[in-house]
Amino acid sequence: MLAPKDEECQEVIVSASYRTDIPSFYGKWFLNRFRVGFCRVVNPYGGSASRIDLRDGVDGYVFWTRHAGPFLPALAEVRKVGFPFVVHYTVTGYPRILEGGVVDVSSSVRLIRNLSQNYGLRSVVWRYDPILLTDITPADWHIKNFSDLARQLEGAVDEVVISFVQPYRKTLRNLDAAAHRRHFSWWDPPVEEKVRAILRLADIAQLHGMSLSLCTQPELVSEIVPATRCIDAARLSDVAGRMITAKTKGNRPGCLCAESRDIGAYDSCPQGCLYCYAVGSRERAKDRLRRHDPDGEFLLTVP
Repeated sequence: MLAPKDEECQEVIVSASYRTDIPSFYGKWFLNRFRVGFCRVVNPYGGSASRIDLRDGVDGYVFWTRHAGPFLPALAEVRKVGFPFVVHYTVTGYPRILEGGVVDVSSSVRLIRNLSQNYGLRSVVWRYDPILLTDITPADWHIKNFSDLARQLEGAVDEVVISFVQPYRKTLRNLDAAAHRRHFSWWDPPVEEKVRAILRLADIAQLHGMSLSLCTQPELVSEIVPATRCIDAARLSDVAGRMITAKTKGNRPGCLCAESRDIGAYDSCPQGCLYCYAVGSRERAKDRLRRHDPDGEFLLTVP
């Protein structure tokens, strides 16, 4: 286990990663760097690279994934060393036309149950996001799909995080191009329609023992459905069995996440989700993965 903490030491939460799916594709690299004790990260907005410690001064981890299977040995080692972690696990069950490279729902459900049983209910959060309305996934489709998934995950999670697609530049370009090429339409519904859908989803979540929360969409927050903290020091504290404190330092307007250091890189996840804000080109992401060095200090070896 970890040595007692120095009260003077400033701890940090490590995020791995909202920029890419490290557990699915870069688990060997993470485990290598975790054993060494640090990695290096390129600032995606310019500036010099920085060193991020992965053991000394680390309070815990938040992992983000759609497929934890390849990452189970890494999670076991992180926990064995003594670090608490929370896994944000995205399961949407969308048609392949919208997310071509995602693992099947049954495997995701099985793995979430595995994580919950081995590491505790507070160690995993289900993400049903982003919600994308298309003529093949209209509002009623989402209600049924969400209900089916919630039923399968009952007892394995206590929170589900949702959000509606944010029309970032990459998202707009990729969705519009795919819609034209594959002959479907998509739309961003008005706030009133979103609120009605959210309340229905909240009722379904409650029926299956889960709370529903919203990620970084303050215009949709209500007393019934609050804003979430994806990097959540309180949840990490529950997992760790000790108090973890961190100041709020969101990544964008409306974000309530605790301060963290992210070790991922954009344009490196090859799963092909059309709505993804983190990937401009799936082919570029595939190429970066092919050229990735699991023994390197940086996640990516190419710009």
